[in-house]
Amino acid sequence: MTDPTTTDNTDALKATPLNALHRAHGARMVPFAGYEMPVQFPAGIMKEHAQTRNAAGLFDVSHMGQAILRGPDPEAAIETLVPGNIAGLKTDRMRYTQLTNVKGGILDDLMVTRRADHLFLVVNAACKDDDIAHIRSGLPAGHEVEVLDRGLLALQGPQAAAVLSRLIGSAEGDAVAQMPFMSCRDSAFDGVEVLISRCGYTGEDGYELSVPSDKAAGIAERLLDQPEVEPIGLGARDSLRLEAGLCLYGHDIDTTTTPIEADLAWSIGKRRREEGGFPGASVIQQQLRDGAPRRRVGIRPEGRAPAREGAVIVDENGAEIGRVTSGGFGPTVQAPVAMGYVAAGHDAPGTRIGLVVRGKTVPATIAALPFVPQNYFRSAAGSKT
Repeated sequence: MTDPTTTDNTDALKATPLNALHRAHGARMVPFAGYEMPVQFPAGIMKEHAQTRNAAGLFDVSHMGQAILRGPDPEAAIETLVPGNIAGLKTDRMRYTQLTNVKGGILDDLMVTRRADHLFLVVNAACKDDDIAHIRSGLPAGHEVEVLDRGLLALQGPQAAAVLSRLIGSAEGDAVAQMPFMSCRDSAFDGVEVLISRCGYTGEDGYELSVPSDKAAGIAERLLDQPEVEPIGLGARDSLRLEAGLCLYGHDIDTTTTPIEADLAWSIGKRRREEGGFPGASVIQQQLRDGAPRRRVGIRPEGRAPAREGAVIVDENGAEIGRVTSGGFGPTVQAPVAMGYVAAGHDAPGTRIGLVVRGKTVPATIAALPFVPQNYFRSAAGSKT
């Protein structure tokens, strides 16, 4: 659940509350999803990737859209637009789901958190204006969406819990360290009210902190002052999510791909599968029942040359069976990795395929996802969510 890289006109780019901080830390800034964002810091993408896998990395995700949905029954209202089981969420628990169209295609993916009297939504930066307009137009009478102007920081990595609990301190810090995966908590950071969610998009344990915009830089500096934490740019963010097998909107999923084709059936609960009631339900239910015509898969190319987005995938006879949607070198895997769609019948791990790179066919194998084991926090009871 991230954003498509864009080539916006730099004159029209927006800035997050951490823009000056990024420059002070030597970031190389690039256009991304309508914002000027750091692609990497002086350490470089490979070291930033390893830093997040081994200690903790701080990401600026303030360009993402944050909003509150209120009304007499916000869970039922949002379920008319997404296939996720939102009504089944307990208070302060969150769920990954998708906004779908009438053909079952994905308009965007998003996180939905159930609070005591509202839903907290986080959507992708490049889609956020369209998402908010789409949600507002589809809501029953009496419901409304409030767009929030807040910063959003992601602290990711195996040391994230130790860092955050130490800075918050006392019993509240211990409670933050024990938060279940996919839960949220109102807390305070140096006297600033923050909404802390235990989630992220790197495959590592970690948190996202929704903070007042005018306090975001100060909180980021406090986190970066810790010996375990370094700033991380978009480059490492992409290699981390690719190794974790997570979709990038606009690349691995879009309006032409359904959640079933994208191997996201796990995000649709039993009740929603049976009841439907969301855009494209008939298509998605049919694919759940009969199988989808294609499926997103992991791919391990042989050799050291990565296969990039758009590379043609062929079977052992040279017939085209799909396309690569994300690809690059996996710093943790220490080899090229990719994801793409292949026709049904070619998606089993171990299937031999070919990737057409610069006119030559590179041997490759369908691989299980993720490429690197996900290290999400599990409570003492062992529950994941």
